[in-house]
Amino acid sequence: MSDGGGSAFAVAQQIGKSLFLPIAVLPFAGVLLGIGASFSNPTTIAAYGLESVLHPGSAIFSFMLILSNVGGAIFGNLPLIFALAVALGMAKKEKGIAVLGSAIFYLVMLTTIHVFLGLDGSIHADGSIDGSVKEGAIATVLGITTLQMGVFAGIVTGLVAAELCNRFYKTQLPPAFSFFGGTRFVPIACMIFGIVTGVIMYFVWPFVQNGIFALGGIVQSAGYFGTFFFGCCERALIPFGLHHIFYLPFWQTGLGGTAVIDGQTVMGAQNIFFAELASPNTEHFSVDACRFLMGKFPFMMAGLPAAAFAMYTCARPEKKKAAGSLLFSVGLTSFLTGITEPIEFTFLFLAKELFAIHVFYAGLCFAACHILGIAMGTTFSDGLIDFILYGVLPGQAKSNWMMMLPLFAVVGVVYFITFKFFIMKWDLKTPGREADDEEVKMMSKDEYRKATGVGVAGGGAGSAALASLTPDQQKSAVILGGVGGVDNVTEIDCCATRLRLTLVDGSKVNEAVLKSTGAGGVVIKGNAIQVIYGPSVTIVKANFEEFVEDIRAGKIDRSILEGASGGGGAAAAAEPEKPKMKDCILGAHLTGRMMLMNEVPDDGFASRAMGDGVAVEPTEGKLLAPADGTISLVFPTKHAVGMVTPDGAELLMHIGIDTVKLNGEHFEVHVSEGQEVKRGDLLVTFDIKAIKKAGYPVTTPLIVTNSSAYGTVRPLKTGDVKAGETDLVELLG
Repeated sequence: MSDGGGSAFAVAQQIGKSLFLPIAVLPFAGVLLGIGASFSNPTTIAAYGLESVLHPGSAIFSFMLILSNVGGAIFGNLPLIFALAVALGMAKKEKGIAVLGSAIFYLVMLTTIHVFLGLDGSIHADGSIDGSVKEGAIATVLGITTLQMGVFAGIVTGLVAAELCNRFYKTQLPPAFSFFGGTRFVPIACMIFGIVTGVIMYFVWPFVQNGIFALGGIVQSAGYFGTFFFGCCERALIPFGLHHIFYLPFWQTGLGGTAVIDGQTVMGAQNIFFAELASPNTEHFSVDACRFLMGKFPFMMAGLPAAAFAMYTCARPEKKKAAGSLLFSVGLTSFLTGITEPIEFTFLFLAKELFAIHVFYAGLCFAACHILGIAMGTTFSDGLIDFILYGVLPGQAKSNWMMMLPLFAVVGVVYFITFKFFIMKWDLKTPGREADDEEVKMMSKDEYRKATGVGVAGGGAGSAALASLTPDQQKSAVILGGVGGVDNVTEIDCCATRLRLTLVDGSKVNEAVLKSTGAGGVVIKGNAIQVIYGPSVTIVKANFEEFVEDIRAGKIDRSILEGASGGGGAAAAAEPEKPKMKDCILGAHLTGRMMLMNEVPDDGFASRAMGDGVAVEPTEGKLLAPADGTISLVFPTKHAVGMVTPDGAELLMHIGIDTVKLNGEHFEVHVSEGQEVKRGDLLVTFDIKAIKKAGYPVTTPLIVTNSSAYGTVRPLKTGDVKAGETDLVELLG
């Protein structure tokens, strides 16, 4: 399943996670800058009466200056940091070479532009800038006077350098130049393309810059509505993980505003705020810049915790304790750190309408902060830590942070009332409102098998081998099974809360399997997927990546994955010799046309991942027992039945493809678990026409889930077969 939209999403996702690496550095740099700038600022020192301790020459004051300047150095060199990080994230191989090439590319590009600016008279021989140059169009970057391109220059550099690395790291040159081949050729290519890109940017960037200034002017002139629209868009992109790409231009370029601070022209909302924070001359932070930064505080610190409390109050009495523990955790995470995706995805997958309301409220929160004249900054997410550092510590006069407190109260009440109303009105199965037989916890193996049909009747040697793994490895094995196996995974990464994967074939993803590992949700777009695990995702990613590497390196036998995916088939050939199974013959389970397993229109069945067997395209909606035996499982959705024969053959009959989505409609079951049946007994009746009308094939596999225990699974009949009469399959031990 690959399409243009899916490929574009995959690329955008990869760029987004590459941007997240430097963004994730900002919180700590912001802490250093926030503490250092606040407690080396004379106004703040006087406000807290610390003149006797914090004064020029004192050790503590000097230390605060170090913190302020270290944090400022990070924010002042973000373009270079983005260039290195994007190259690291986008390079598929030889990532270290890509990073080196990116640094070289960036310096060469800036220098090339500098030369052209000198030639056209924009920069004088003494280094001064000509008076005809627009204010802020030229800046000094890493000691090079060049065009002010901000993080866009870094992103472009990283993307091009990574592409050059991906394309040329195996380049072979003639013998005389072979020393410069392979990975050594990448930095050389980066030098050449750095010059070319510098020339292009010299001519193109002034137009882009003018466009950014013009667009920034439109956004600024849109006033409160522009702020509202920005807030809505930022939150609406959360499910796709593309919000970093959206807000970054507002934070780091002229799109988010331009200001002159201490004689220096600064562009971008976040850059303006931190420049003002570090300046001893700032009396009040810029509201126009901060409107793109502070709007998340109300719903992250008040709205979503209130929504979590609403879910708790709606929980069933007998489940409130378990639900309360879960919801308190995600609510507290949102309040303290501003990481909201665990709770947002809790209701996103239950009711998209509720998420749409949340998006609308987010826009209102941004607009309300703007209207009230609040001016607070942020590094990453608007939680209590940022609230204290960039609102409380600088003081009320600069940030107007006290106005946020009544806003918190209003937002909390509105979220609580709204969520409680719609949870009850729509009977949403939020945590604690599940059915009687469902617990507020991760799905167990038995529940997982019943829900997905994977490994229903036993898993062969893989199950025992799987048990030998550590719990982290077992979880990684199940994740790997849920995304189609090791050969289906091409890229592994994560952001703050999501495991981000790029696959060969996105259609092989099994959402139920992934959710059984504790995932709060799964986002699938073409061959790019995101699995939501919350703040612990970095540990999940590290364990999963290590497990995949061990599988590929042969340190862990691939056959072990059978235990995670319920497979049988060829992988079991390498198993130690087992007691020989008795030969047996299975009759036709349906009347219709016999099909080989590889003809079934579903990769999971056709690949024999669950075991070998045959299938029937039925002409009559009556599923009969293919042999004597005991019913081992009846699916709650009635579309599949498992049984075990007296000789130990484990069988699964799955009526149709994806018919689990019908939730039992058009099926009637005539047996129960544990019931003894004879060959030809009626198991299930189903409405073929109705199922097809609903858009589902009725092709029905008969799977021997422990086929690895048999030497041969051989079809006995082709063409038309009759249920209960035709001998269909022979199992040879």
